Amino acid sequence: MTHADSSLRFLFGDADIRGESVVLDTALRQILHRHDYSTTLRALLGEFAAAVVLISNNLKYHGKIILQARSTQSVELVMVECTSDLQIRGIARGDLAAVAEQPMELLADGQLAITIEREGNQRYQGIVALESGALATALEGYFQQSEQLHTRFWLSSDGERAAGMMLQQLPAQRQQPAEARESQWQTACILAETITPAELLDLPPPTLLHRLFHETSVRIYEPKPVVFGCSCSRERSLNALSLLPEAEQAELLGEQGHITLDCELCGAQYRFVQSDIPALAETGRVH
Repeated sequence: MTHADSSLRFLFGDADIRGESVVLDTALRQILHRHDYSTTLRALLGEFAAAVVLISNNLKYHGKIILQARSTQSVELVMVECTSDLQIRGIARGDLAAVAEQPMELLADGQLAITIEREGNQRYQGIVALESGALATALEGYFQQSEQLHTRFWLSSDGERAAGMMLQQLPAQRQQPAEARESQWQTACILAETITPAELLDLPPPTLLHRLFHETSVRIYEPKPVVFGCSCSRERSLNALSLLPEAEQAELLGEQGHITLDCELCGAQYRFVQSDIPALAETGRVH
C-alpha cells in the first residue's frame, strides 16, 4: 500500500524501544478545506493531526484520543481527534487568518489537553502548559509526567501534508544494566535527531527508518490506513437540538418551517421539521 495517509509501528530488535510513524495527505486536506485557515494555522493543524495519530496507536481498546489546545491569543482552540481505527477530524476556532513565524506562537501561553475517551463513557484527561513553543516538546513533557516513560516526538507540516515520528522507551523487558538501557535510548534519539522536516515529509517511512537506524535491527510492521471521518449523525444532532428550551425550538422552527444544523467538522447538514422534534411533535407548539 502507499505510505500516504498511513501509520506504521516499528520495534527495535535489540532494545526496549518502540516507534510510530505517520504520513498524512488527503486525510489532512479534508480537515483543512472545511474553513479558510491561514497558512500558519494549516501547518499547526497538520502538526496536531500527525501527533494525535501517533498517540492513538497506544489505544488497546475501542475509543478515541482528542488532542486540543486552548489559548487566550487570537486562536482560541485547536482540536484534532483520532479514533482507535484511525479516523481523524479536527477544527480551529478564533482568528482563522492569524499568522506567525512559528505555528505554535498562535497558542502562546495556552494549555494542551490530551483526552482519552474509552467506549462506555470512560474518560481520562491530562493537561500540560504550552511553555516551550513546540508541540513535540509539550507532548514529551506530558508523557514523562503521566507515564514516566522516555518519549520523543518529531513533527512536520507544510500546510498541505503532515508527518511525524515517535520513539518511546518500553518498560524494562531485557536483563541488562541500567546504563546499557539508557545508552540505547540516547543513541536512538541522537540518530533520530538527524532527521530534517523535509525528510520527514518526503521520505517513505521504511526508507526514513533505514536511513536513521540501519546499523541496528528494526522490525517494521504493516502500515495501517488513516482516513478522515466524522462521528456526527442525525441522531446526535437531534439530541443536541432537544437540549434547547421548548420555546426556543418552537421559535427556530417557526421562522422557516424547519431547523437545519450544520457540522463544523465535516460540513454535513441535518434538517428537522416539527414531526422530527419530540417535544414539539407532542404538543404541536409552533409560534
